[in-house]
Amino acid sequence: MDATLPNELSTLQELVSTLQGALSAAQIENKLLRQKLELFLKRYFGGTKNEGLDPKQLELLLAGLEAMIAPAPVAEKSAPVRSTAAAKAVRQPLPAHLATERVVLEPEEVKQQPAGWRKLGEEVTEELDWKPAQFIKRLYIRPKYAKAERIVIAPLPARLIEKGLPGAALLAQVMISKYEDHQPLYRQEKIYDQRHGVKLSRQTMGGWVEVAADWLSPIYREMKAGLLVGSYLQADETPIRYLDPDVKGKSQQGWLWLYSHPQGDVVFEWNVSRSREGPRQFLKDFKGQLQTDGYGVYESLARERGGELILVGCWAHARRGFHEALGENRAAAWIVGQIGQLYAVEKALRKHRAGPALRAAVRAWQSQPVLLRLRRALELIRRRVLPKSLLGQAIDYTLSRWEALTRYVDDGRLEIDNNLCENAIRPTAIGKKNLLFIGHPEAGQRSAVIYSVLGSCRRLGINPAEYLQDIFERLPKAKTSEIKSLTPTAWLNAQQAATR
Repeated sequence: MDATLPNELSTLQELVSTLQGALSAAQIENKLLRQKLELFLKRYFGGTKNEGLDPKQLELLLAGLEAMIAPAPVAEKSAPVRSTAAAKAVRQPLPAHLATERVVLEPEEVKQQPAGWRKLGEEVTEELDWKPAQFIKRLYIRPKYAKAERIVIAPLPARLIEKGLPGAALLAQVMISKYEDHQPLYRQEKIYDQRHGVKLSRQTMGGWVEVAADWLSPIYREMKAGLLVGSYLQADETPIRYLDPDVKGKSQQGWLWLYSHPQGDVVFEWNVSRSREGPRQFLKDFKGQLQTDGYGVYESLARERGGELILVGCWAHARRGFHEALGENRAAAWIVGQIGQLYAVEKALRKHRAGPALRAAVRAWQSQPVLLRLRRALELIRRRVLPKSLLGQAIDYTLSRWEALTRYVDDGRLEIDNNLCENAIRPTAIGKKNLLFIGHPEAGQRSAVIYSVLGSCRRLGINPAEYLQDIFERLPKAKTSEIKSLTPTAWLNAQQAATR
């Protein structure tokens, strides 16, 4: 027997063991990469971002948490059962403020021989119709009078654009169409020409928008000042493309930063970068609680400011990670279910229109036990899953921000998430798909001013056409001391007070 055979056999065994270990590691890495690829494809190529939890997923839960940690085989989904009962549309009553046009239809017999007929009553049938918007030409007639050597003529009313063409309502229409209804100026140009026979070039309307944004800037500054004197803000940011004249043939990426109070005005700010200098300047005079997602800029600012700036976490962002991990580990379904219990508490509080004191009391009673149970579970599960797995990353995100995520329980003013801020920023995402990009870096801040005013109107339930027309008529003659009364919040308060 060859004396070297045992050594070679031992070497081969070590080699086989090494290859098996490498194969196992490769299989795990391959599984993680497949999951990430499937998530990417689902998110960006036809998938839906719905984060709702299918009730059938809760059936995966077991009595013991240990049993849920083990990966579960993929179960074949059964086809949803469709209801056979057809949903019947319910006609809603028409609003009382609509202009009413009466059309009386007399029987032919009565019209031919009216005598002898006695009216018994009448039947009324409602029809909702539409009269297309129309341009009007307004002529200001100013007679001149002379007396002795003196000549008098009435002055023209103050207007936003001196010697300009647009009235307040038309200016409001152009801005709302562009920033609220997401119709670029070149589309408006075609609509006005083809449907109304009025030629307005996009360059002309662009000049109007620029002037209007300048007039709205003092209102914007008052809105910003009103936010910063408070002690609670929500913040978010969204990218938007712009054209830089110094960079030929290529658009650049800028950012709209959004700051708001859940029950107040919405303020956008434009920056050409996503660095912390933008929020640092905006928030330099703010002291209080700032609710955001997990973007590191906010965490850096909080460390820099110490106790002056306290971060509040967003459970919607934390939940998103666990929702993405549902197909990877059934423990994620249990976690999403626990977060759902936190949201059920918030839903009940909104239904009863609870104030801050009641919200804090109910959260301490109902939400705090869920949070304690959830944290213990996350710490246990983290020891049993791979750190780079979807579930492992979601757990690390949540536990590393646990203090910020649970601050809302003790303070009834705070929201459970940043969704109100995201809802306010969403229309800009629709608009930038139609507008493609901002035409110039300087136009970014003008867009921020207009988005702020219209976003505040949307949040407060204000008709933007009524607000802008009224504001555009009042601004040319308004004093500096009156600007504060023209912010959307102040304007709405005045309107409500006038109707009491």
